[in-house]
Amino acid sequence: MELGLVGLGKMGGNMRERIRRAGHTVIGYDRNPDLADVHSLADLVGKLSGPRVVWVMVPAGAPTQSTVDELAELLEPGDVVVDGGNSRWTDDEKHAEELAAKGIGFVDCGVSGGVWGLENGYALMYGGDAENVAKVQPVFDALKPEGTFGAVHAGKVGAGHFAKMVHNGIEYAMMQAYAEGWELLEKVDSVTDVREVFRSWQEGTVIRSWLLDLAVNALDEDEHLDRLKGFAQDSGEGRWTVEAAIDNAVPLPAITASLFARFSSRQEDSPQMKMIAALRNQFGGHAVEKK
Repeated sequence: MELGLVGLGKMGGNMRERIRRAGHTVIGYDRNPDLADVHSLADLVGKLSGPRVVWVMVPAGAPTQSTVDELAELLEPGDVVVDGGNSRWTDDEKHAEELAAKGIGFVDCGVSGGVWGLENGYALMYGGDAENVAKVQPVFDALKPEGTFGAVHAGKVGAGHFAKMVHNGIEYAMMQAYAEGWELLEKVDSVTDVREVFRSWQEGTVIRSWLLDLAVNALDEDEHLDRLKGFAQDSGEGRWTVEAAIDNAVPLPAITASLFARFSSRQEDSPQMKMIAALRNQFGGHAVEKK
């Protein structure tokens, strides 16, 4: 089939290559002309035969909204737009309604795989009407990992990005658990080779995972992570997961704590601990350290 792909960055560029390897035609557009096959969205739409499928891989929020707005004016009834970025699921409902008013279908797709997806395939979680999903199915089949698993029609519009959001929230908590265990192992004198302890867990244990494999890769490159600063950003989906949990009264203590741990990583000097130190000094006369 033919596919228009908007956004050819780290993910989008590799996705274009994987889809082409499966025998499909991909016409890509990016603001960087060195990456693009065409020079505008209008050119991209003009080179596709109907019914068209255009997959959007641009940052969530305003960039995605402006792209959907422009495609709404360029595409025709029966065409389909796929949002494969990390949009919030509530935005999907808005985009689907906007496009439906012009007879254009919409599918949201959470994509996981990162820089490894080109060779290993991408885990896909998509939402939308079965009719629109069917028009995109050959691309889903090209992108997914080999085998039975790795792709799911999660439900109606918004379900794909909601599922991907929860996936990322779980990822936050898993990474935090590995990080805490690693720090404790590094702290004690009795464990003399933390990296090899992590490596030993890769087979036969209940905590083996791809994240564990990646942790071992990182320790092979920098055994004690001395070259890194303990600073971690968050992409936004961890926050959305916690907000959704609050809206639905679902307790997420591990995921929530892992998100807050990232906030702590950005503080050179914790204001909270200043207050705790001051209170301990006030009620118990405990010593404080001055700047």
